[in-house]
Amino acid sequence: MEFHVKDLNLAEEGKKRIEWAEMDMPVLRKEIRERFIEEKPLKGIRIGACLHVTTETANLMRTLKEGGAEVYLCASNPLSTQDDVAAALVKYYDIPVFAIKGEDEETYYTHIEEVLKRKPNVTMDDGADLISTLHMKHRELIPEVIGGTEETTTGVIRLRAMAKEGALAYPVIAVNEALTKHLFDNRYGTGQSTIDGILRATNRLLAGSTFVVAGYGWCGKGVAMRAKGMGADVIVTEVDPIKAIEAKMDGFRVMPMIEAAKIGDFFCTVTGNIHVIREEHFKVMKDGAIVCNSGHFNVEIDIPALERLAVKKERIRPFVDEYTLPDGRRIYLLAEGRLVNLAAAEGHPASVMDMSFANQALSAEYLVKEGKNLKPEVYTVPEEIDRKVAELKLKAMGIGIDELTPEQVEYLNSWEMGT
Repeated sequence: MEFHVKDLNLAEEGKKRIEWAEMDMPVLRKEIRERFIEEKPLKGIRIGACLHVTTETANLMRTLKEGGAEVYLCASNPLSTQDDVAAALVKYYDIPVFAIKGEDEETYYTHIEEVLKRKPNVTMDDGADLISTLHMKHRELIPEVIGGTEETTTGVIRLRAMAKEGALAYPVIAVNEALTKHLFDNRYGTGQSTIDGILRATNRLLAGSTFVVAGYGWCGKGVAMRAKGMGADVIVTEVDPIKAIEAKMDGFRVMPMIEAAKIGDFFCTVTGNIHVIREEHFKVMKDGAIVCNSGHFNVEIDIPALERLAVKKERIRPFVDEYTLPDGRRIYLLAEGRLVNLAAAEGHPASVMDMSFANQALSAEYLVKEGKNLKPEVYTVPEEIDRKVAELKLKAMGIGIDELTPEQVEYLNSWEMGT
């Protein structure tokens, strides 16, 4: 088996951590994997996955393989690989992995090429780098592909741009748009893991600080909520007036970034857009400002501008780079501007990824059954899958809910009954 990981000797530790995560993923572990083992709905299918190589992803890969698929995995971010997990997938689960934490850009794309060499029938993305590389460099593989899935907001934005231009050549299910994904993974997962990454990298106190969150989508809501819970004074910056009003009514201060930049102690971008924090903002930041990103790509912070402004750069802690400006002010960039929750911490907790990856597994099964009937567009997760994941999660949590009575069903389907 071909693979490229840092060190196979890390595999035993990785296996322990995969099994630890599995304990908190009952939907994927029991409700889906056990059925996949019996039914083999993915038999004969090659799945090429470009995802964060974490313990939770490992359990998704195991489930897909148990469903009969050949699975090939590379990283969707140069700093998001957990090397012990990558080693364990190769050594204990016979899943080819091409991922090393800290890989340079050339190696990153070489690993994507390794997955594409396996001619996947289903692509599974987190950020759309796999699908965009396939479309730009390997169009000869398109006839092999039934469809794909996309895990995150940034990737969905890219795919919709492709579809709008008529460039998308096969159907893709936007797993990120499932209610059981973004309402929980993006909000609670990103919220907790981002704060975790910032604290691990800096060991700074959030209570009493001013914490600036750029973007008030579901990820931004989660980060703002958790920062507030840690005692920070939270400021939200936005370009969407509706989201800005929502942030205000949720109890946060709202202002333009140029104003927030003057008073913030911590800055975190979660917008999915480019250069949200840029030169004019760096120029007015306080000495000691800490800047990080929890969006998918490292373009949200204009790092080249910070490099140009600085007269000195020094790594003073793991994942902390100190940039000294001409007037002596210091700005601290975490995790090279990449996903701080995965680079400096372990990513989302397994419990929320249980639902996200349940959507991935069931969407892959759906594509195998229905992909040939779908147009080359971006689709939301079928409602029946979304609701099924919620039902399975509630069942696993031991929670019961009410059912509509026949009278209530009739009322909801009628129009005659009024006051």
